[in-house]
Amino acid sequence: MKVKSILLASAVALAPVAALADITIGFSQIGSESGWRAAETTVTKLEAERRGINLKFADAQQKQENQIKALRSFVAQGVDAILIAPVVATGWDEVLEEAKDADIPVILLDRTVDAPEDLYLTAVTSDLVHEGSVAGQWLVDEMAGDQCRIVELQGTTGSSPAIDRKTGFEQAIAGHANLEIVRSQTGDFTRSLGKTVMESFLKAEGGENICALYAHNDDMAVGAIQAIKEAGLNPGKDIKIVAIDAVPDAHLAIANGEMNATIELTPNMAGPALDALEAYLDNGTVPPKWIQTESRLYTLADDNAAIYEEKKGLGY
Repeated sequence: MKVKSILLASAVALAPVAALADITIGFSQIGSESGWRAAETTVTKLEAERRGINLKFADAQQKQENQIKALRSFVAQGVDAILIAPVVATGWDEVLEEAKDADIPVILLDRTVDAPEDLYLTAVTSDLVHEGSVAGQWLVDEMAGDQCRIVELQGTTGSSPAIDRKTGFEQAIAGHANLEIVRSQTGDFTRSLGKTVMESFLKAEGGENICALYAHNDDMAVGAIQAIKEAGLNPGKDIKIVAIDAVPDAHLAIANGEMNATIELTPNMAGPALDALEAYLDNGTVPPKWIQTESRLYTLADDNAAIYEEKKGLGY
């Protein structure tokens, strides 16, 4: 199986895209809380390099105040456009107004914001609710009516992925009385906190009373796998595990039988975003407010060892 072409690390070998050459773009990244986030940063930098863009990168270290400072710095520097992966959904109106007043188009990457649509050019994301729904439907099918007590590792509180992935999962299992979420707590999308929170779930419920784990991202799931193993249980067997992102370590865990399913989130949000920006700057073409990327479900039926080898060089 070949990973989608948009993920290929060889993108930098392609000829530069002249329409965006020599422009300056500010990129405000949330941080590096997960392998997927690191891959998004790597792929964004590769996309900028192959197009001849001067990319100014700012790592917010998962703090909104740092992102707001970065955006104001980009505006003061007079960049041509701004890319931002917003850490939370609210609190952006004022700084986005400042960018609009400066005629600097803003594109949201992989997350949305609760702000008037005229304050940003477009948002390039997956369907986050759909991702959660796919995870929930997988568990519905997997359990086939058997009783299942579920624990949930949520993403960063207030972030659009945490809100939407929870919504989608709950919608999918609604009406299935055999499935019940008994514990739900944020793991902040990090591997370390995913392990810590899973330890607390195991202590509170007892491992034998937990049927499945749903994690809002793979890094939390990988941390939870370690906690499950340290508790003397077999992840993927004693406790079924489904998560989202399809990072290399998740494919490796599935190949090793320690995880059951993951839903892919492509790290290449920048490609579609820069295509839209190119058309907008070149001839004024206004993109749709939402550009949706594709996701898919991976399970034990896939050749996860091969997929791991394909993906591991992408900066995860």
